[in-house]
Amino acid sequence: MHKRKSIRTLIAVLAVGVFVSTGAYAEPSSKEAQEKVDSLKQQKEATQKEVSSLKSQLTTILGKLDELEIALDTKQKEIEKAEADLEEAKAQEKQQYNDMKTRIVYMYEEGGSSIELEKIIQSQSISDMLSTVEYAQNLHDYDRQKLDELIATKQKIQDLNAQLKEQKAEMESLQAEYEEQSASLNAMIDEKSAEIADLGDQIQEAAKEVQKAKEREAAEALARAAAQRAAAAAQAQSSGGSSGSSGGSSGGSSVTPVTPSAPVVDGGANPHGSTIVAAAYSQIGVPYVWGGTSPGKGLDCSGLTQYCYRCAGISIPRTSGAQLAAGTRVSNPSPGDICWTPGHVAIYIGNGQMIEAQQTGVPVKVSKVRVTYYVRF
Repeated sequence: MHKRKSIRTLIAVLAVGVFVSTGAYAEPSSKEAQEKVDSLKQQKEATQKEVSSLKSQLTTILGKLDELEIALDTKQKEIEKAEADLEEAKAQEKQQYNDMKTRIVYMYEEGGSSIELEKIIQSQSISDMLSTVEYAQNLHDYDRQKLDELIATKQKIQDLNAQLKEQKAEMESLQAEYEEQSASLNAMIDEKSAEIADLGDQIQEAAKEVQKAKEREAAEALARAAAQRAAAAAQAQSSGGSSGSSGGSSGGSSVTPVTPSAPVVDGGANPHGSTIVAAAYSQIGVPYVWGGTSPGKGLDCSGLTQYCYRCAGISIPRTSGAQLAAGTRVSNPSPGDICWTPGHVAIYIGNGQMIEAQQTGVPVKVSKVRVTYYVRF
């Protein structure tokens, strides 16, 4: 009989050892799974910062394009004015040239220099004679001066027109460069946004693995405790019969009790729902702030849910994971319950809608429900 008790004791002890040795390496622990979630979240946050930086650069480029478009319009108007001025100068030059030719023809037809000579001879005084000579010379000088001025003006306008067109060409080249940069930034933003979406999916899957690991570890701990109690009972029987079994109870008292994952229950209606929902509605439009806990100024997702429950006189944990762990999962959601997905929480308001602080750049708003569990406190 004693030999059989010893064998039972040995089997129980071996069972505990086998359980511990096999369970530890079968799948990653909840800690390892959580480290993976944290790593993915860090990658997602870093990528989101990259997208924010790219969007900022894109905004700057688009602003420069707008300014350049206005400048190009102004430059085109300057070119059009210069071309109009050039045409006017050409017309004036042509008119001046025609007027000069008319005077020359007239003077030739009227005798030209002989008339001038006759006027000089008929002068009553040296002063009259000099005036006549000076008049003829001034007439020629005036024609020459005006013609030279018009030619100079025309050349100046031509130079300005060429300069304006060169400036416009440079601006158009810069515009093409900005458009190329804009297209490149848009492509990068699309690529990074796809990465963020993929990381979000990976985070959800990894969070499920965390939950599975926790449930598995809880089950393993319960089985381990049961095996230890069986070993202790067998040991007690081998050393003293039934009285030893109570001693086995003492030996089992050193085992840390483990609470299995909370089951999903039918919780009925949330008694604080109206207060919680009203608090959520009061924060619509408030900016999303990472780590934000300031109602009316800046909130993140768990900061919003914590504030809404605080308005109902209920204190809940700060983070989404802790809120899931501390709350009760319900199968029939009621307004005021928390909509929980891996890494995110929101307030359920009924009719398949929830109020959430979603992400940077998006203020608190009403959205369609996205949920893995409904949680109530």
